[in-house]
Amino acid sequence: MDGPRSDVGRWGGNPLQPPTTPSPEPEPEPDRRSRGGRARSFWARCCGCCSRRNRADDDWGPEPSGSRSRGSGSRSRGSSSRDRRPDSRGSGINAAGDGTIREGMLVVTGVDLLSSRSDQNRREHHTDEYEYDELIVRRGQPFHVVLFLNRSYESSDRIALELLIGNNPEVGKGTHVIIPVGKGGSGGWKAQVMKASGQNLNLRVHTSPNAIIGKFQFTVRTRSEAGEFQLPFDPHNEIYILFNPWCPEDIVYVDHEDWRQEYVLNESGRIYYGTEAQIGERFDHGVLDACLYILDRRGMPYGGRGDPVSVSRVISAMVNSLDDNGVLIGNWSGDYSRGTNPSAWVGSVEILLSYLRTGYSVPYGQCWVFAGVTTTVLRCLGLATRTVTNFNSAHDTDTSLTMDIYFDENMKPLEHLNHDSVWNFHVWNDCWMKRPDLPSGFDGWQVVDATPQETSSGIFCCGPCSVESIKNGLVYMKYDTPFIFAEVNSDKVYWQRQDDGSFKIVYVEEKAIGTLIVTKAIGSNMREDITHIYKHPEGSEAERKAVETAAAHGSKPNVYATRDSAEDVAMQVEAQDAVMGQDLTVSVVLTNHGSSRRTVKLHLYLSVTYYTGVTGSTFKESKKEVALAPGASERVTMPVAYKEYRPHLVDQGAMLLNVSGHVKESGQVLAKQHTFRLRTPDLSLTLLGAAVVGQECEVQIVFKNPLPVTLTNVVFRLEGSGLQRPKVLNVGDIGGNETVTLRQTFVPVRPGPRQLIASLDSPQLSQVHGVIQVDVAPASGGMNFSDAGGDSRSGETIPMASRGGA
Repeated sequence: MDGPRSDVGRWGGNPLQPPTTPSPEPEPEPDRRSRGGRARSFWARCCGCCSRRNRADDDWGPEPSGSRSRGSGSRSRGSSSRDRRPDSRGSGINAAGDGTIREGMLVVTGVDLLSSRSDQNRREHHTDEYEYDELIVRRGQPFHVVLFLNRSYESSDRIALELLIGNNPEVGKGTHVIIPVGKGGSGGWKAQVMKASGQNLNLRVHTSPNAIIGKFQFTVRTRSEAGEFQLPFDPHNEIYILFNPWCPEDIVYVDHEDWRQEYVLNESGRIYYGTEAQIGERFDHGVLDACLYILDRRGMPYGGRGDPVSVSRVISAMVNSLDDNGVLIGNWSGDYSRGTNPSAWVGSVEILLSYLRTGYSVPYGQCWVFAGVTTTVLRCLGLATRTVTNFNSAHDTDTSLTMDIYFDENMKPLEHLNHDSVWNFHVWNDCWMKRPDLPSGFDGWQVVDATPQETSSGIFCCGPCSVESIKNGLVYMKYDTPFIFAEVNSDKVYWQRQDDGSFKIVYVEEKAIGTLIVTKAIGSNMREDITHIYKHPEGSEAERKAVETAAAHGSKPNVYATRDSAEDVAMQVEAQDAVMGQDLTVSVVLTNHGSSRRTVKLHLYLSVTYYTGVTGSTFKESKKEVALAPGASERVTMPVAYKEYRPHLVDQGAMLLNVSGHVKESGQVLAKQHTFRLRTPDLSLTLLGAAVVGQECEVQIVFKNPLPVTLTNVVFRLEGSGLQRPKVLNVGDIGGNETVTLRQTFVPVRPGPRQLIASLDSPQLSQVHGVIQVDVAPASGGMNFSDAGGDSRSGETIPMASRGGA
């Protein structure tokens, strides 16, 4: 990362390049006032009645010399006899275009967008939690504006509001919006006078439910008998427009208030991956700019930013760094020395602000981090979004829509042929929208997956894909339905090499993939099982039809024609609740459902595995022969000591047990793969005193090392929406089985129920998290504070408050 990046993304003609000296400040807009000497006036272009020339129009020529009144900037209210000239940002202008102000002109001396977090606009648009001073509104919903004028508003005066976005705004592309006050605008845009009081004019402005989302420049033009005036552009008057799940005309509309509270406004959530981790705040200052910067960085045309299908697809491409130098660098190697261990993140703010500040991809992420950032970005832009975890998630590499596992003649896995893999879990996102690009019946939840696994149209992105099409195996629906269907509902097909070198299907496991699909429940931290919306009940006629419909469109459409008949010996694999640092036991239960005696020759192979299904070498195996009487069951166990698995541990502490067997009497082949994960401890967080906005509060964090070895270079992370900006704490080493305590102070900036989240990371142990609910009381006077303490860019060394032995 020694120089600026050169990839400009999918739309190669985009002029935006990663900044050499990155800055969140926007590029200066081109001068939009120059129309040429013979150009039609603004009013002739935007207003039908003004396009008809009359005698009054003939007077709109060069201004007479003499004294002229001067309108002030957008925040001042006064007059001067000096001439006013246009500047590069667009000063007040008259019809002659020379920038002078004429006596009798209607001059806008100031604007109040009612943009503070406590004002009516922000509260009605559900954007009062964004730590911004600018106006943030949701499309398709009216907002209020107050114009300050140099004189009273008269019925003959004409006023138009203008919103502009992008480098080359055009009315036809929706990037230049003109809203004549008192007249019906096009596409749902309109503005009405609600009250005229002295020199103040109260307006109600309606935005289109199909408006482009983003940050718009705002200006006002007036026309009176004395001439035209344009309010100068002022960065304080910029307006953010977001998607609107509260608006029935918006295609992202959600008809459940509790859903909107959870999937749009909730600032913290849970991501499940064996144990649950947290995703953090998204409404902090700068985060909305970071979300919009992602679209800019991709070079997404502004005209397409009103379409949630296109926006969500671009976000799925840009949250990972492949192709386009996006937000996060994926890393599954286990070596995170040049960045942050994916398990150590406790929120998205630190990641997004770093990307906005530097312009460089942030190291490192894995699926739950990609999904957490995607949740943050899409919710921030106004899309109802949730994180979804699929346990035993398939990764189909050959579009067969089956998980193919190859074995030799002795049923030992042939890893060099096993390109398909089953991830212990995989995390992606659901977002809610209508799909006008699909036939009816496919609205609702759509899968978006930012983890770079396979390319889609040559780009590492995935979705949006209708969950309904996944459920019914309709893999020809866009986008990326075959890949996602295989993740949740493909069959595991076991192939054994024969004496002549060919392969034969010896077993099909129908219930091994997508065993449980979950998300955070609405209004609580409980886990909600949503498997039923992704697939019909396992084994049902509808589920089998969906699988076979999908497979018929895959690269091995006749795979089910070669299946053998059912057999009479069943096998079940069990693993006890295993804890990191302790011994464990795995078990296999064999049951003879037939009426004859059976003898099973059983092989067990145990190896460590990354959560992505990539396995290490086998470190323990066992071979046993088991005799089964008719109707009998036998349990075969294999104990595993900590000292046996410790040298082989990789990320996630996961293990893979391959079990294969052969029934002597019938020739039946048994095969099963079972993954399990070693549990890690939690951090214990305790609040020491009451939490009040603007007052220092203290939290105590307690951790016990579960391992008999020293944890080195231990790093804690602390973050909480409205409580604590991302903070990194370097605490050094923690001895084997040692208990440590540390204390940290923070200053809440927003009242209400909040969550403070902590994590611990070291080379020897990761995925250690803790969370505490903090109910923050408002400050006396009800003030909010603009920032929370902590600095995500540097870590501080923290001494332990106390240490204890086991």
